[in-house]
Amino acid sequence: MAAWRGGVPEGPLSPLGAVVVVLVVLADQGAKLTALAMLPPRTPVELVPGLLTLFRVENTGIAFSFLSGGGLPLVVLTVVIALVVAWFWVRATEGGRLAAIGFALILGGAVGNLIDRVRLGSVVDFLYLHIGDRPLFVFNLADTALTLGPILLVLVYLWPAKTGRTA
Repeated sequence: MAAWRGGVPEGPLSPLGAVVVVLVVLADQGAKLTALAMLPPRTPVELVPGLLTLFRVENTGIAFSFLSGGGLPLVVLTVVIALVVAWFWVRATEGGRLAAIGFALILGGAVGNLIDRVRLGSVVDFLYLHIGDRPLFVFNLADTALTLGPILLVLVYLWPAKTGRTA
């Protein structure tokens, strides 16, 4: 467990870092290409009734359509955020493999959405989470990685590891 939670995290160019980033980008882009090819825009397809629906939209903003309008400012913002995450990742001195996976999820998610912004001018979202008729949000696999990565980093850095020692 020590290598998973302790020690210097493997970096972005390590096999672990590179594989996680590439897998996130490939899964995200593959799912988005499938959604673009098979889902008509704004046509719901229930997956889990009352909870999860396929519903394709093009999001020109960021989370929850914040900063809608997209364009070059969001491309630049996404690149800056990805560079900041990579900088923190390279400078991390603890957290082990779990931290590396957390950083890689964030970087892979940012790259996945960046590809959409550059290629399409918007991000393809297609997973609609709702509770009955109450809407929550529409997202994609990159967004999932962008959510899970920080959660993993919080767990690694803020949740104390069980060492068997007492203070």
